[in-house]
Amino acid sequence: MTERTQRWSVIVLFAIAMAWVEAAVVLYLRTLVNRIDPYQPRPMPDMPGLIGAEIAREAATLVMLASVGWLAGRSIRSRFGYLLIAFGVWDIFYYVFLKLLTGWPRSLLDWDILFLIPLPWWGPVIAPTLVAGLMIISGTFFTGEEQPVWPGRRSQAFCVLGILLILGAFMFDALALCFSGASMKAIQEWLPHSFQWLLFSTGFICAACPAIDVALQYFARNGLQTTSTEITT
Repeated sequence: MTERTQRWSVIVLFAIAMAWVEAAVVLYLRTLVNRIDPYQPRPMPDMPGLIGAEIAREAATLVMLASVGWLAGRSIRSRFGYLLIAFGVWDIFYYVFLKLLTGWPRSLLDWDILFLIPLPWWGPVIAPTLVAGLMIISGTFFTGEEQPVWPGRRSQAFCVLGILLILGAFMFDALALCFSGASMKAIQEWLPHSFQWLLFSTGFICAACPAIDVALQYFARNGLQTTSTEITT
């Protein structure tokens, strides 16, 4: 087993363990407030300190994922790659363990409140799962230390656009309410009724550009190396 494979495996193991802790915490919280299924009236009950604690927990989760990515990588590129891997594996297994613990989500189309920073994110479970899968694939390509490759500027620009579109899809209703002058409490209690699939799909394709770019570079390089070896032999 190569050192890179060992690092990848440890990151995955950490993310799976972290996903169990996250799912267990969410089980406790949602049981206390009777919100195993978050898609119901008043998804964030008005309990003293609850929303603040949730926002702080989400921020702490990001710090933990970034920290393990930093420790695993040797360069900015590989550290970012391991962060993506950890985030993606954690997100997918969070839903796997939540399903085992609570029976929810019943399907990949069930609505979930994904994040609270800076506004509530809503979407069917399949949407963050697809993004998580893309993060794992992209991160795996970015962690190569030998003859590293990096996506071109055009791919990076498409990725930034894609991320903004995906965020727009997740926060579409919250942003609309915010611009209309609604209070934060009204935004937190709002239940979306439709998901912006076109916006999300366009953003997802754009966000996949760096992974496609790097994959093509790897395949082209390996093909050239194979051809060169065949010629010399």
